[in-house]
Amino acid sequence: MNKAIIFVLLAMVPLPAFAYIGPGMAGGVIAATVGFLAAIFLALWGILYFPIKRALKNKRRKKMELTQSKPDLK
Repeated sequence: MNKAIIFVLLAMVPLPAFAYIGPGMAGGVIAATVGFLAAIFLALWGILYFPIKRALKNKRRKKMELTQSKPDLK
């Protein structure tokens, strides 16, 4: 038990990496993050928008059919 606690505490201590990533890598990380978020947003858009659009179109079509088939009572 004590060895596990010591291991966890030592693993949490930050150590310097002495590495240089460069600005190109930062741009790649930003582009990958934006692409990932855009993919999630577009997937939700495709899953939610088109069925809702179709339901609203069907509702409008039924409403138009009902108003056209009613006789005017004047």
